[in-house]
Formats: sequence, C-alpha cells, structure tokens
Amino acid sequence: MIETIKNAWKIPDLRKRILYTLMMIVIFRLGSVIPVPLLQPDVVKGMFEGKENTLFGFIDMVSGGAFQNVTIFAMSITPYINSSIIMQLLCVAIPALERMQKEGEEGRKKIAKIMRYGTVVLAIIQGVGLYFMLNSGGAVVEPGFKNAAIIVMTFTAGTAFLMWLGEQITEKGIGNGISLIIFSGIVSRGPALCKSLYNYGQTGEYGWFGVIGILILAIVVVGFVVTFNDAERRIPVQYSKRVVGRKMYGGQSTHIPIKVASSGVMPIIFAMSILAFPATVCSFFNVTSNGEGVMPWLLRNVFNQEAIAYAFIYFLLILFFTYFYSALQFNPIEMANNMKQNGGFVPGVRPGRPTSDLISRILSKITLVGAIFLGLVAVLPIFLNTVMKMPGFAIGGTSLLIVVGVALETVKQLESQMLMRHYKGFLE
Repeated sequence: MIETIKNAWKIPDLRKRILYTLMMIVIFRLGSVIPVPLLQPDVVKGMFEGKENTLFGFIDMVSGGAFQNVTIFAMSITPYINSSIIMQLLCVAIPALERMQKEGEEGRKKIAKIMRYGTVVLAIIQGVGLYFMLNSGGAVVEPGFKNAAIIVMTFTAGTAFLMWLGEQITEKGIGNGISLIIFSGIVSRGPALCKSLYNYGQTGEYGWFGVIGILILAIVVVGFVVTFNDAERRIPVQYSKRVVGRKMYGGQSTHIPIKVASSGVMPIIFAMSILAFPATVCSFFNVTSNGEGVMPWLLRNVFNQEAIAYAFIYFLLILFFTYFYSALQFNPIEMANNMKQNGGFVPGVRPGRPTSDLISRILSKITLVGAIFLGLVAVLPIFLNTVMKMPGFAIGGTSLLIVVGVALETVKQLESQMLMRHYKGFLE
C-alpha cells in the first residue's frame, strides 16, 4: 500500500488529486470545530454523557466528535446514508425506480438527484428533532422561532455542504468522497483512543500486558478483515460461440465473482440502529437504567452494550440483515436469465432454473460465512468491554470495517488510475 502511494505521488495528475482530497478532508476537520450559534456546548456534553449506546453515539463516532461538540457538521453525513438506504429499498419496491436504475448513466444521475433532495429533507427533519431535544435539555441560549430556524438551518447546511464535499472528492480527488469523510471522522478519534489505552495501561486490571495483548488482537482482527474483504467465490461461466454476420462471438471462459462480505457494514448499521432505538427514545423522556420498572430493567439487561443478551441479539440481527441485504443485491433468477440470453452457462449445469438454483445455494452458503464474520467482528468489542473490563475501548466493529474497507478501496482506485495511465502511455 505504501509503495502504491509512493508511485502515485510521482505522477503529477495523481499528485494533484491526492492533494485535492487531503485539502477537502482538512476543510471537513476545520468545520468540525466551528460551533453552532445560540447553543451551549458544555450543557450539550452533559446531556450526552453515558449515551454511547444510542444513535447519538453512532453519529458522534461518524462525525469524529462533532456531534457532541455541536459544531456545524454535527449531523455529519448520516442523513445521506439514510437517504441512500431508503433509495435502495424503494428501487426494489417501486418498478419505475427500478427501471430508472437500469437506464445506465442517465438513470443513475436521476437517482442521485433524488437522493440529494431526500438528504436535505431528512437533514431538516433530523435538525428539528435535535433542536427540540437540545431545547428540552436547556442547551439553547434564547428559545424562539427565529433562533430555532437558525440552528436547524445551520445543521442542515452543514450536512448539505458535506454531501457536496464528498461529491467533489469523488469527481476531482481519489476514492469515494462520502466514504472518505466517514473514514476521516473515525480516524480523527485515534488520539483519544491512544490516550484511553495509555490510561488503561496505567490503571487497568491487566496493566501494560493487557494493552499489548489488545494491540496484537487488533492487528489479527485487521488481518482477518482484510482477508474477508477481498475473499470471493467465483462461479465459472462458459459462453458458447455464435456467428453474427461474418464475425464469430463468444467462446470465452469467465466467472461470476460473489464476495464473502458483499454487504459491507450495512447489516451492522441496521442492527445497531434497531438496538439503539429504545435507548434513544428513552433518552428523550429522561428514562434511565437506574430507575424502577420494565423499561429501566430492559435498558440494564437487554439494551446495554455490556449485557450478554445485547451481544446475542446483536449477532442474530446481523445474520438476518446480511441475508436481507444480500437478497436486495443479488437476484439469482435474473442472473441466470441474463446468462441464458447471452449464450452463457455454468459447466455441467443446464441453463435456466438449474443455474438459478445453483447460484442460490452458493449465495446462501457464502452469505452465511460473511454474516458470521460480520457478527464476530461486531461482538468482539462487547467481549473486550465485558470480559476484560476495559471501559472506553472504542474500536467498534463498524469503525474497523469502515476504516479497513475504505483504505483498501482507495488503494485499489489508485492502482487502477496508475494502470490506466500506463496503458495510455503505451498506446501513445
């Protein structure tokens, strides 16, 4: 990876793209420290203490601490993520959107435009809800319609600017802009994590031996994530020869690649959101785990990240959403029909229904392996917090998968850019 970056830096065009990307990331980090007017940051920090297992904790993680500090990028890019998830589901449910998705570049542009409008609408809704919550906690300096409008529009404008920033990085920089913004927000919490590890080494039950063991375990987990991120099952496909006019087409052998971790971090995000929803709703009504009753008991024993029940339900939800998201991405019947129409077949398998059944069986097995992998990576931090008694250990499964996945994808894009320029120079 280091060698790829060094070689890319030697190419003037790629060097400009890398510098542009770094400049955009610096702008993102600068905006993450500009406070929203008419709010009291100290009061807000007190409101969100001990709420790491709610949706606010996830937003704060993605924004690199901007949410807890109520800066202009407090909501980060989460409305865009929600908009993209909703759009993917609508493309499956609504035939018109599905047809638009298959129209090629023009269809993708129309869907991207709808996603932008959806992001702004969701940002306004989320900003209004955030304002009412901050107002109920006494964080707003002078409550009123004018100040409410200023605060909500500041939150919304910050999200819209980040969306534009991500699109500019994708177009003029290196890598996927939205992913790099999330990546930089998570990585920015590295110093706080190092401080937490140092404090644990000084005062923890296992001391520095525990810290060394955790670092070794983290390296091993990263290795597994890299391996599973690139792992794929290849289904061989043979295309028969056919004559069109005076030319002969087909006859080549290829394969259908099915990645083990094709769903990425989406199942973890879905599962985390569902488990965090009860705690988030309770936080609006000031219901805590210290009280008496059904909900406080559930917050202590089920919706608590240190509870065994939480880890078990979390793991099962990840398994379910991995299969659900895989079903949205792959349609074995459509894949088999496309192969049949183009003269392709899997060696030893008849085209049509037998081929789709084969793809379904392989997909089911691969999805199970990927789901177990995602579940183990997600539950590992809970095991460290519960068994090793290490509070504040913030390497979550989602964070780790995002950081490793974005880093690998960015390096692959650099390699493809260099390869493209190599062939272009060769042809000239």
